[in-house]
Amino acid sequence: MDASTTAPPPLDAPSVIAVKRDGGELCDAQIDWVIDGYTQGRIAEEQMSALLMAIYLRGMTTAEITRWTAAMVASGQRFDFTDLRRDGKPLALVDKHSTGGVGDKITIALLPVVMACGGAVPQAAGRGLGHTGGTLDKLEAIPGFTAELSKNQIRQQLCELGAAIFAAGELAPADRKIYALRDITGTVESLPLIASSVMSKKLAEGARALVLDVKVGRGAFLKTEAESRALARTMVDLGTASGVPTRALLTDMNRPLGYTVGNAVEVVESLEVLAGGGPGDVVELTLALAAEMLDAAGIDGVDPAETLRDGSAMDRFERLVAAQGGDLRAGLPLGAATETVTAARGGVLTDVDAMAVAMAAWRLGAGRAEPGAPVQAGAGVRIHRRPGDPVTAGETVFTLYTDTPDRLPAALAELDDAWSVGDTAPPELPLLIDRLG
Repeated sequence: MDASTTAPPPLDAPSVIAVKRDGGELCDAQIDWVIDGYTQGRIAEEQMSALLMAIYLRGMTTAEITRWTAAMVASGQRFDFTDLRRDGKPLALVDKHSTGGVGDKITIALLPVVMACGGAVPQAAGRGLGHTGGTLDKLEAIPGFTAELSKNQIRQQLCELGAAIFAAGELAPADRKIYALRDITGTVESLPLIASSVMSKKLAEGARALVLDVKVGRGAFLKTEAESRALARTMVDLGTASGVPTRALLTDMNRPLGYTVGNAVEVVESLEVLAGGGPGDVVELTLALAAEMLDAAGIDGVDPAETLRDGSAMDRFERLVAAQGGDLRAGLPLGAATETVTAARGGVLTDVDAMAVAMAAWRLGAGRAEPGAPVQAGAGVRIHRRPGDPVTAGETVFTLYTDTPDRLPAALAELDDAWSVGDTAPPELPLLIDRLG
């Protein structure tokens, strides 16, 4: 049939769902129609849920992912900070995004380090998704902190402080709705949906360069290195093709990062890093990502580690929190109801399952089961021993915190098979696996 007489694709929800259900490829018009229709409320939640599940099961082609991402960017405004200056020079605008981990509080210390080194970070941050904690949920554990910033305040903070952490708001509003729906429909772990979600917000937020932290292992959304590598490559290509130079680090997420998983407990640990201490793995990843961000932004001749030693990163964090209404002096909450898990025998801790710990924190109230539901700022898990550490019989391995005591049994059950004690230390796993871009 001649192309000029080819019938246009059907633009109704059942037809679009059926195309993907049956393994077909959505055309540009169908993708644009779906994203706009769902954003504007013309497509029902049940219909979008069905399409997301079809995408989860059937996947998407590169062309589909590219168009889906572009349609989400086009659903809202796109920030442009190219006119901003500091000392007469354009801002070195760069951002970082993690695909979601367990105990992944890296952003909280990383941004102040980059700020102290001369970078400017427009950070459109998210809330918890699935088993992973969200940066905004963690920072909002600080009394008074808000991520609801006007565009003028974002611009002012970038110029005067070097960063702003804000809810996406009108940036890719389609993604905000889809993100919340994925969280409660079992469609989080989808390469196309993860890639398009991340990149739609990042392409809209106005950074000139982007560094991705793509997680690999049991606590990641995508469990195998091959899947995570494919995700990283997809996002790097999406960013680069859109004019935002993008690179990615593949990092291990078989074990939790640091010693805490939750909201306020992770902020406390981040403050330890900013004070020049903190867990070695959190410090290592913070500095590795900082070096990548500074290089991507064209900043050289500075040592990010020095900002932790001399207090300049802590100073930047305190100023950033204060600018966004937070009061660190008011203290951080901790769940009033606690329970401990102790070792039945002595030996060496051989394993801690990141996913199980994440689910325990979620059960305690650190995450949400419904879109928009509140989280408990004080809920979380403290890990007292890490793989390779010696333990004695009766020693505390985990402490659980919640403000809802009846949540404790389910959280404890998640930890039943989450760890093990043996006689021989496990092999050390490299935190940094590879670099792409």
